[in-house]
Amino acid sequence: MESIEYLWKDRKRRLGLPLSFTRYSLSGDWLFCETGFLNLRADEVLLYRVQDLELTMTLGQRIFGVGTVCVHSSDKSMPHLDLKNVKHPRQVKELIHQSVEEAKNRRRMRATELLGKDGPNLHDEDDLDFIPDEDDGDEIE
Repeated sequence: MESIEYLWKDRKRRLGLPLSFTRYSLSGDWLFCETGFLNLRADEVLLYRVQDLELTMTLGQRIFGVGTVCVHSSDKSMPHLDLKNVKHPRQVKELIHQSVEEAKNRRRMRATELLGKDGPNLHDEDDLDFIPDEDDGDEIE
């Protein structure tokens, strides 16, 4: 079995120190979150499913040099993942963003392919723009 090469790893921090059992990691195709000591729970999100990234830094987090990166995805089992109290949150967000773009490019995905139920319905005739055919002599007056 191949070992996973991680681009980034960190732990959830308390007062700026990694004193928790929540671990985050990023590989070329996945974003992982593992929580627990005795009972372990592992969640992952495929990077090409990530739709949006959000950064939040409260005053207390800014004092300790940490922040929360919120990952919104189209994954049904994990539509929202918070990377809480990670060190260098701006760089982490940018690294995730670059990895997401690379994953989408590798799969040759367009932004419109990931539109969910909130996006436009391409099968609904009301949402399609009317594009007239070339002039075939049949004009409506």
